Amino acid sequence: MCGIVGLFAKSADVEQRLGAHLGAMLAQMADRGPDSAGVALYREPAPAGTTKYSLYSPDPREDWAALGDAEVHSSHAVVALADAEAERVLGERPQLQVVSAGRRIEMFKEAIDPREFVARFELDGIAGSHGLGHTRMATESKVTTAGAHPFSTGLGRWSAPAGGSRCSRRRSTRGNSSRASAWTAWRARTGSATRAWPPSPG
Repeated sequence: MCGIVGLFAKSADVEQRLGAHLGAMLAQMADRGPDSAGVALYREPAPAGTTKYSLYSPDPREDWAALGDAEVHSSHAVVALADAEAERVLGERPQLQVVSAGRRIEMFKEAIDPREFVARFELDGIAGSHGLGHTRMATESKVTTAGAHPFSTGLGRWSAPAGGSRCSRRRSTRGNSSRASAWTAWRARTGSATRAWPPSPG
């Protein structure tokens, strides 16, 4: 069982309070998914020639300052990197996991109660144009940060609740729905047709 919320801001006032609105909605969905929570947010674009990476570290002492201009959110950090620089950072820090990558997308998730997630990641202070929030009660995989939703399925793309693969050089899928979501995203990226199943009568 899961809870899903989303918001597309159509005014500057709502954009400035996007995180606060999503956080309030996530809290209302806590009983539908108490195991974990996550958000995918679309914010300011990365500088030209770079990609915005949302990174997760299981080490609470992670030295995020060494990455330079990183915006830290609890166990995650957002940093804009050129391709070669990203390869170097990920090569030097094998403990880091890429949660999302894209021009504007930022993604945070953690295996904690949604209400605690909202407070720990300080969603109230986050602005953006639109976003999605997800709460989860695990039914097919372990309760871990990596297994929390939403998932990234490609540059600037997310998927929920059916899961997906982390969009990174460190790709991982967990559970049948995760694999199905990653396959659907791959078909969409390659321009291949996908057919609904079961087919509609007639």
